[in-house]
Amino acid sequence: MAHTEWMIRGPEIATCNCDYSCPCQFNALPTDGTCRAAVAMHIEEGHHGKVKLGGLRWAAVAAWPGPIHMGHGEIQPIVDKRYPDAEAGYAMYLRNGRLAFRLADPGLYPLWYGFEHTAPDLLGEARYGLPELARDRLRGAKLVTNPGCYATATALALAPLLRSGLVLPDGIAVAAMSGVSGAGRKASEDFSFCEIDEDLRAYRLGRHQHVPEIEQTVARFAGRCGPLSFTPHLVPVRRGILATCALRLAPGAAPADLARALQSAYASEPFVRVLPAEKVTVKDVARTNRAHLGVAVDARAGAAVAVSAIDNLVKGAAGQAVQALNAAMGWDEATGLDLLGG
Repeated sequence: MAHTEWMIRGPEIATCNCDYSCPCQFNALPTDGTCRAAVAMHIEEGHHGKVKLGGLRWAAVAAWPGPIHMGHGEIQPIVDKRYPDAEAGYAMYLRNGRLAFRLADPGLYPLWYGFEHTAPDLLGEARYGLPELARDRLRGAKLVTNPGCYATATALALAPLLRSGLVLPDGIAVAAMSGVSGAGRKASEDFSFCEIDEDLRAYRLGRHQHVPEIEQTVARFAGRCGPLSFTPHLVPVRRGILATCALRLAPGAAPADLARALQSAYASEPFVRVLPAEKVTVKDVARTNRAHLGVAVDARAGAAVAVSAIDNLVKGAAGQAVQALNAAMGWDEATGLDLLGG
């Protein structure tokens, strides 16, 4: 598949340059909510692409799941070159796979991502594109990095509970399961049908690259988060993430209080639903930008168990990118995402 480029020339016209028939089948539509919805649908289908809103001076690097013909570290000089234009209203948006600006500490990049950060002065300018937790910092942002899929599912479940004080920040253990699409588009024997079908496996134990992002995100928005144990699993489904998070209960914490903490945090959020923990399923969020969350109490073990489900390709990737773009531009966050259902 050739590189796909979206050009929205000024505030009125949109075109799509593809080397095959687009599922959205549109060309030169008005750039209102309908047009942005088509952009979201197109990216969600897995096209490599770039979205450029010329009249609004916003550019979105939107290649999923890997970079636009470059490595994670190689995106930094691009941003470093273009970002000074932000004073004139230009914004660079870093989509899923853009590890280059997720972590605030440049010293963590070689350890977890395998490259030295070449633009550490911009780390303080980067805004984390998880609107439910970082909306107040997104409006008018000029450099936004899209969260990882595991980080999104896990942080949404953990942050309100830790912020409430009903659970303890140490001893958190997360077991998260992801569909095969989470491994990317690159062909590999390990991810072939014969290897994946009717099998389950854990991988990157103790060294998954989303661990520092999860800890940083939860600590930033909940005020605290100790080192957590994160165990990712590959499961034989195409898409979706289910994260099960075990936390130690604080003395006196009641099950109803935990549920209220989640409900209070997300009561006004258009894409988050709080359900009984055993009702949280991947099937219910597939192909939507929704996150379903729930929490239960294991009184005998003195533990709270939070469960989170998202679609790794939408809320964990392209859909969240569109939602954060909307938040940064001051648009309705659901613009372009209502066509995805839910």
